[in-house]
Amino acid sequence: MTVMSPAATDAGPQHKPSGGPGSGSVVLRGLLRNKLAAVALAVLVLLLVAALFAPLLAPYDPNTQNLLLRLRPPAWQDDGSGAHLLGTDQLGRDMLSRVVYGTRVSLLVGAGAALLAGVIGTVVGLASGYFGGWADRTLMRLADVQLAFPSLLLALAVVGFLGSGLWVVIVVLGFTGWVSYARVVRSEVMSLRTRDFVTEARAIGVTDVTIMRRHLLPNVMAPLATIGTLHVAAAIVAEASLSYLGLGVPKETVTWGGMLSDGQLYLGTSWWVAVFPGIALMLTSLAINITGDALRDVADPKAYRR
Repeated sequence: MTVMSPAATDAGPQHKPSGGPGSGSVVLRGLLRNKLAAVALAVLVLLLVAALFAPLLAPYDPNTQNLLLRLRPPAWQDDGSGAHLLGTDQLGRDMLSRVVYGTRVSLLVGAGAALLAGVIGTVVGLASGYFGGWADRTLMRLADVQLAFPSLLLALAVVGFLGSGLWVVIVVLGFTGWVSYARVVRSEVMSLRTRDFVTEARAIGVTDVTIMRRHLLPNVMAPLATIGTLHVAAAIVAEASLSYLGLGVPKETVTWGGMLSDGQLYLGTSWWVAVFPGIALMLTSLAINITGDALRDVADPKAYRR
């Protein structure tokens, strides 16, 4: 007996063929057709370049202090200097260099937390939706318990207990963000597990793990990509909040949240110390959210056909 794959059957959900709505090239073309999404994607590319090549792009070491140059305004203001385009902070450190280096931490934390949360949530959602019964009830009650605690407060408590650190923040934000992935995957899998291609695979003795990996997982990748994109932005904002409160990464590591915390005392006299990292944080989160919304529209076959 030969079992047709989902791509070859009419009964099961179709895997996206090359050049279809779910393929990488078509998704990219769909994003570029949306002018706002194209601008957001360009911003994200610039941020990625800044993160990867920060030592080459930053004019100074971000932690080099020069108290003789403290609180110098941006180059276009009176007393500004072309040597420091965005001015300097309260310790004479170059603001442009610090904003560029802060991109590294933000993108690393956002991507790392989203990846960890996605892996945990996908495994939980697959198991819960596929097996049902007591497994579903147990895992979803754990999700309910997780949702009962505000994620940022839970992250604050865990980071306060474990101590600050880049990888601690990534792990904490990852473990506090898996529920949304699990619920979406569970919903999709529950609608797929009774389809013919799953029933036929079970009939010939294909293991549950193989069914979940080869037949169910590919069909939930589109919503996972959308949720993951939006979670990156949420994790970046959460990391900035933790750093602002002094519970994120160590102070010697340049972060936008830490820069906001340092600059809040100078808003009335030296606005640029807090405004520039704030603008960087806002633009990054906005660009990721816009890209995520556009990605959802492109990945939705109905939206694609429209």
